[in-house]
Amino acid sequence: MNFFATCPKGLEYLLKDELVAIGAAEVKEALAGVSFEGSLETAYRACLWSRMASRVLLPVAEFEAATPEALYDGVQAVAWADHLAAHGTLAVDANTALSKLTHSQFIALKTKDAIVDQFRAASGARPDVDPEEPDLRVNVRLRRDRATVSVDLSGSPLHRRGWRERQGEAPLKENLAAAMLVRAQWPRIYADGGALVDPMCGSGTLLIEGALMAADVAPGLRRGYYGFLGWLKHDYALWRSLWDEAKARADEGMRQLRPVFFGSDADPNMVQTAKRNAQAANVAGFMHLDRRDAVHVAPPPETPLGLVITNPPYGERLGDRAELPRLYQDLGTALKERFPGWRAAVLAGDEELGRALRLSPDKRYALFNGALETPLLTFSLRARDEAPREAKPLSEGAQMLRNRLEKNVRHLRKRLAREGITCWRAYDQDLPEYAAAIDVYENWLHVQEYKAPQDVPVDVARLRMREIVRVAAEVFGTPRERIAVKTRERGKGGSKYGQFDQRGEFIEVHEGGLAFLINPTDYLDTGLFLDHRLVRDKIRELAPGKHFLNLFAYTGTASVYAAAGDARDTTSVDLSGTYLDWASKNLALNGFTGNRHRLVQDDAMAFLEKRSMQYGLIYVDPPTFSNSKKADDFDVQRDHVKLLRLCADRLLPDGVIVFSNNYRRFQLDRAALEPHFSIEDWSAQSIPFDFARRHDIHGCWLLRKPFVNPWKT
Repeated sequence: MNFFATCPKGLEYLLKDELVAIGAAEVKEALAGVSFEGSLETAYRACLWSRMASRVLLPVAEFEAATPEALYDGVQAVAWADHLAAHGTLAVDANTALSKLTHSQFIALKTKDAIVDQFRAASGARPDVDPEEPDLRVNVRLRRDRATVSVDLSGSPLHRRGWRERQGEAPLKENLAAAMLVRAQWPRIYADGGALVDPMCGSGTLLIEGALMAADVAPGLRRGYYGFLGWLKHDYALWRSLWDEAKARADEGMRQLRPVFFGSDADPNMVQTAKRNAQAANVAGFMHLDRRDAVHVAPPPETPLGLVITNPPYGERLGDRAELPRLYQDLGTALKERFPGWRAAVLAGDEELGRALRLSPDKRYALFNGALETPLLTFSLRARDEAPREAKPLSEGAQMLRNRLEKNVRHLRKRLAREGITCWRAYDQDLPEYAAAIDVYENWLHVQEYKAPQDVPVDVARLRMREIVRVAAEVFGTPRERIAVKTRERGKGGSKYGQFDQRGEFIEVHEGGLAFLINPTDYLDTGLFLDHRLVRDKIRELAPGKHFLNLFAYTGTASVYAAAGDARDTTSVDLSGTYLDWASKNLALNGFTGNRHRLVQDDAMAFLEKRSMQYGLIYVDPPTFSNSKKADDFDVQRDHVKLLRLCADRLLPDGVIVFSNNYRRFQLDRAALEPHFSIEDWSAQSIPFDFARRHDIHGCWLLRKPFVNPWKT
């Protein structure tokens, strides 16, 4: 059986890990959710044990629904009597994006009418509507005029654990609290004997979630309602056995739970609310809660290690925004001075507030508290005897580098902000002595060393590279852990890049209103070529209504742009399974899933030679050289004519080929290509303003089939 678990954006990878742990198969993350396969038991376990999921859906139909009539007919095609009794109760939830049907309430009403009419026509009876706890809750998701209709097995959002009696003005959802705790390594810290401290505990969500997590209490154990309880295909015996197993685990966990949970809040009403919620969750006896200002937080007595975790005000609904930086600064000072050797995690309102802590995070995660993007910053607080050494003064050359980098940032800042660009090139060997490129990927820096001249000694080149990293860190305020450095090794074989890390850590960044995953550490390139930003924009501009083919697809960024530009479908071809998996994640991250977006593992030349499909838009961005064991050697200068002529065979009469490559000595063979194409050199227009120093970083051409006059004799 196929299922889909929804979750807040930013929790997809944590949810994927959970589902794998409970035995789900074919687990694949998508935008704000994860698809998986398994039995009904797998779905029940997801409802009972997932701390990250919002809902667990069982899709029952998928169809085109560009009109109300198509939606109605598609819903009517489902045998609803298999899921709901005629005298039962029903509710419908709907959401829509990028579709002709734009009103979710209308979609829900039309779906309800189709279901009710089916029952009325069959027996004369019809289900009643119960928006709170229906026997069957139906979920309709419309995206790009395609509807997915599902049975909502969860019934109500799974973050409602069943213990919350009261909440504050700006409550933290339980699944977001769970994500914070997992990212901050709370399970490991508890296992090592640590405590949990929240100096702004509010209604106690983090502390209660942390206690239930430590006690191995299933998050859904206290819920009295699930969507499957009134579903006709519900297996009561199976559910009861899973519930009994969870209850036994909870009883054992609670017997062994340690009283290591400490919370405080400046508002006495919130302290009382936290106490009542803790009582409802049966963990009040393990907590110490009191009224205290956050800046007076201190470690519990005789507790050498633990985690301080909190969700301070953001200035959106609580707190005066002008006063918040001081609050964050005071909190950071308290953490640094009083919690040496501990870990800390703060869900900051934004980057500015996060910087006000004046602590260097070891990790930053993008989480969403409702619609508000909030960075989760985690810290390893330095022990008192580990005070950082005072930095040496910059050398004269390094000071020149700093001045140049600061000038570049000042020069570009306004335009970057105006155009919403968060991934860009900040420095490109502006000073010949400091031979490197510095790219900004939101909160990461990517520093790549160029080949130093032969007359520069190895030790001098290494010193300059260290100075580049130090200056970049200081100018951008970026901790060393978020600076990926690619340096060249020098030896008998000449200059080449050395061994990279293998962290497997993907970072979500944004460009053109879309989201992409980059890996800054494990490969020479990050997964997003910044110099091709305008090329991708051009693809989106050309894409509406086109069948799109992406050859040498790499991580599929061009396919995402084409899909966002309303291409009819996309086909991404690459020889690497690793890159195709990456491309799949990029597409899913933006909501582009299903059979309209194909991924093909194949050699580009071989694909063109054996396929007959024709495309309205083809993107070709080949490597300069390739000597893969899986395909013939490729040389872009030698082979580009053959490649493009093969593309011509797959191009519709009014289609366009966008051809680019980064070989700086490349010469397009116009004499061989002009009999087959009308060629437009688009290279100059395709270079972004932050790459002005590297006008030859890539070439780009638009190729179309020449116009043929049918009346010409």
